[in-house]
Order: sequence, then structure tokens, then C-alpha cells
Amino acid sequence: MKNFKIFAVVAVAAICFAVASPTTQAQVAVTVGVAPDCPYGYYDAPPYDCAPYGYYGPEWFAGGVFIGAGPWFHGPANFHGHVNNHFHPEHGYNGPRPHPGDRPEAGKPVGKVAHFKGNEVRDGRGHVGKR
Repeated sequence: MKNFKIFAVVAVAAICFAVASPTTQAQVAVTVGVAPDCPYGYYDAPPYDCAPYGYYGPEWFAGGVFIGAGPWFHGPANFHGHVNNHFHPEHGYNGPRPHPGDRPEAGKPVGKVAHFKGNEVRDGRGHVGKR
């Protein structure tokens, strides 16, 4: 009988806690800030640092303006452009990179990179395609 009373008290307490617990609703918010202002584009993976001259091929630029990568991409749905992934930190590149807000250097046009050797095709949304 003593065990039954303890069980009854515990059951009543559990019901009270269940009824009194507040309900919550899950909220998911994704905020994408402004794309970095980089003279030769920015990497398509976080933290979206500025990419050096020669990382992107000329098809990534329209009228001298970078058309985008990552969450700010504004190119066509079937877009694929060449990159030289030797200039990507994930592939060991640790050389100079421009900072956000820097302007393109004279003699380094974005529409034609003299030394560009694209070795990978990307869609600007983080996907690597076939060459």
C-alpha cells in the first residue's frame, strides 16, 4: 500500500509538470548580409574572403562586375564557370588576397586574365562540376 501511495504522488506530480510546461514553437531564421565588395570576386564558401586575381575566369564577370558566388549568386540557373583552385585556401593557397573594399589594380582586367588556367568548373553555389 505504501508503494502505491508513492506511485500515485509521483504520477500526479508528473501530470502537473506536463500540464504546466510552456509550449514553444521552432523558428528558423537565415540572414544573409551584403556580399563582400571584392575587386576579383570572393570564394564561394564561408567565410567568403576575397579571392585573388586569377581565381575566377572571365565568365564570372559581366561588364567588369562580379556576378556572384555563394548565397548572393545572381547568375543563370545553369551557370558553370571556370576557377583556378590553386588560388583557394582549401588547396593550400596562402598568398596575397585583396581586402573587401579594395579596387582592381591597373593592368589586371577582370574580363581577361592573361595567366588564367582554370582547372575546375563551379556553379557559384558551392558545387564542383566536370571540366
